[in-house]
Amino acid sequence: MNAVELESVTHRYGRVQALDGLNLTVRQGEMFGFLGRNGAGKTTTLKLLMGLLRPDSGSITVLGRPVKRMPAGLKQRIGYVCQEPNFYPWMTADQLGDFVGSFYPTWDAPEFQRLLRMLDVPRDRRASEMSGGTRTKLGLALALAPRPELLLLDEPTAGLDPVARREFNDQLQALQREQGTTVMFSSHLVGEVEQLAQRVGIVQAGSCRFEGEVGALRTQVRRIVALDDAIPGEGFTRLRGDIWQADPTLWDGATLPPGAVAERLSPEDIFLAFARTDSVTA
Repeated sequence: MNAVELESVTHRYGRVQALDGLNLTVRQGEMFGFLGRNGAGKTTTLKLLMGLLRPDSGSITVLGRPVKRMPAGLKQRIGYVCQEPNFYPWMTADQLGDFVGSFYPTWDAPEFQRLLRMLDVPRDRRASEMSGGTRTKLGLALALAPRPELLLLDEPTAGLDPVARREFNDQLQALQREQGTTVMFSSHLVGEVEQLAQRVGIVQAGSCRFEGEVGALRTQVRRIVALDDAIPGEGFTRLRGDIWQADPTLWDGATLPPGAVAERLSPEDIFLAFARTDSVTA
């Protein structure tokens, strides 16, 4: 069973097309990176999966259930951490645990306390007195304590310094391995996605441009230098400029014109080829 399936999903904010025929699959038990520029449609997608928004068209399946209106019982099986977690400012971590735990029949209070210790979140400090990084880690503890089957993270490391970001990601990996939770996290940081995810979806302007294993990006996408306006052959797709995508077997057997050379690209260059919105040379 796939944890998440979106088929031809569209959503509009007024006149703005936030999602335009989005297709995406997240497999059960995997760490899935949802990569895209700011405004590409990542937050909208996660809000649709949480039932905070409704699609204008298309179908969404979460944990094997088709979703139109998100029932409370299904929400209780999902953990969600937004970009900027907001808590009642006067509550401590312990008080927030008691409050949030009352909504989940699967709430594991000892596990919540273990997570607070592991993530170095002070139990008796008010939320208003916590740093942004500590609030993010508290949000993760609150999301994981009910032992959800699916964890949705919306750019959880945004605003964290490099040390705190690395610590958070290391702890997320450890927790995901311990609990076997399916994790879908959005990010615009290529290195972060490369470090964490087994598979990745690249979204741009509300559509998925690539879905697959992280390693497949490097084998499928290359830059062809000195090709001029020629086409490498059947089965090659120009992403933009001199950057092309094709099955690895086509690259292995490609016969390029004299002087043309195929170069492998860094993950960041590949992401930019998918995500940039300036004109593509035809």
